[in-house]
Amino acid sequence: MVYKNDIANKVAEYLLEIQAIKLSPNNLFTWASGKQSPIYCDNRLTLSFPKVRNLIKESFATLVKEKYPEADLVVGVATAGIAHGALLADALDLPFAYIRAKAKEHGMQNLVEGEIKPGSKVIVVEDLISTGGSSLKAVEAVREAGAEVLSMFAIFTYGFQNAVDNFKEADCPFYTLSDFDHLLEFAVANKLFSEEELKFMSDWKKSM
Repeated sequence: MVYKNDIANKVAEYLLEIQAIKLSPNNLFTWASGKQSPIYCDNRLTLSFPKVRNLIKESFATLVKEKYPEADLVVGVATAGIAHGALLADALDLPFAYIRAKAKEHGMQNLVEGEIKPGSKVIVVEDLISTGGSSLKAVEAVREAGAEVLSMFAIFTYGFQNAVDNFKEADCPFYTLSDFDHLLEFAVANKLFSEEELKFMSDWKKSM
């Protein structure tokens, strides 16, 4: 679920401006999964631009205060969610931890870095939601630590229906600051692509 339309529009504009998101309907990107896509998203770039980084941090912080004031811990998802989770925790003066993509193969073999106390009420922070698979593995790790996941936050989502279904099945609410639909709206309003190109991208999303 997108948090607020005005924030979604501004985040979409910024992501395109700094090229954290690239749209290329005529020269498709190949994702790690092998799927062909007219969009490529790398939200790590937002960290290099203070106005974008601060908008994300402040929007997440306001969302917590409005929807989940009882939150007492922020957990980031490795790797791209770590920095944004830490920024949010700092803004709210809350503890922070993060979930590795997989457990360390040495030492304590940690999957969780930092402290997650049983009974904690947690906001999990991710940079991007695609199908939701890796994000929900992090949610599961937090729950296995004995904490309650209040919600997953992300900067952007492609808006795939299977992601919505996966989060619903996992009984995990989620909010994003922007999504593919708002991105296309911005592209239409600013005449960034032809009608044919915009239709192609819209049809691509529906087919996923």
